[in-house]
Amino acid sequence: MEIMGKLPLRWLSSVIVGLVVGVFLLSNLETVEAKEKSVVQLPLGLEAFKVPADNPLTKPKIDLGKQLYFDKRLSSDNTVSCASCHDPGKGWSNDAAFATGVDGQMGGRSAPTIINSAYFPLQFWDGRAKGLEGQALGPIANPIEMNLPIDQAVARLNAIPGYKKQFRKVFKSEVTADGIAKALASFERTILSGNAPYDQFKAGDESVLSPAAKRGMDLFFNKAKCSACHKGHSFTDLAFHNLGVGYDKENPDLGRFEVTKLEGDKGRFKTPPLRDIHTSPPYMHDGSIKTLKEVVDFYNKGGVKNAQLDEEMKPLKLTEQDVEDLVIFMKEGLKSAKYPHVDPPELP
Repeated sequence: MEIMGKLPLRWLSSVIVGLVVGVFLLSNLETVEAKEKSVVQLPLGLEAFKVPADNPLTKPKIDLGKQLYFDKRLSSDNTVSCASCHDPGKGWSNDAAFATGVDGQMGGRSAPTIINSAYFPLQFWDGRAKGLEGQALGPIANPIEMNLPIDQAVARLNAIPGYKKQFRKVFKSEVTADGIAKALASFERTILSGNAPYDQFKAGDESVLSPAAKRGMDLFFNKAKCSACHKGHSFTDLAFHNLGVGYDKENPDLGRFEVTKLEGDKGRFKTPPLRDIHTSPPYMHDGSIKTLKEVVDFYNKGGVKNAQLDEEMKPLKLTEQDVEDLVIFMKEGLKSAKYPHVDPPELP
């Protein structure tokens, strides 16, 4: 159903870079093995993901990671946890443009959802971290977020008997930074969204989508060109694009450029996944767009002009009915039959 067409050179180069990076990173990964499939059930529409060979999924490790994810003691003042900014009740993001860290500090980017992050070789909006293990410790040490140096985090957890016991069981050692990262990554790999009406439709049940959602789906893969970037089972090409977001303000965030220092990466940010997208407003890397309708309106206008604007960012000439149908498809067609909600666990 996806229409690939001919991609402009700039987009093609971005896709090629994404593929090369993905192949490199996945060379050290293994497909989820049979023994792990009983631990993580893949919803309809999702493919088997890969895990690092040195961090196989086990239930005790996932349970440990779940506790760490919700534990505010991993912040300097015991007020912020991973779940504070990536809240299961708010689309595994939050409902503000920027997340609030210790002492009420706020960063300059929105909190990306962790839904289906098991499939992403590069993490954060700018892709600065390789895999979930590479991402996990960053927010803990970040002075604006949780502000707890990693050595202090290790010492703090080692002083809690319940954690020491679990780390010995899972990793055969006391608490280590590597163990914290692996446990958190293991838990985050279980946050999966699939089995949406779109998947059921593809499986042969044409009754699951309303007429408006079907029209929206057709627009998504054709006239509106959404699938040029939002493709695959998680509706992302895993690449980075400049849409002009923030370029109507002074000193726009340069995104991927801050990592690569490549001129062509200025203003580029990672394509976010779209499953259960209705649960995690506001949208874009700066949280500047409040609703899905406003997102479609932004694309319909062709973004904001700048020197590195993606060549595909041109006015789409969508009608009001087109915009409405697209929004309905994203809200209804990509809504999972069972949202991946997780309640906070009892902590040691």
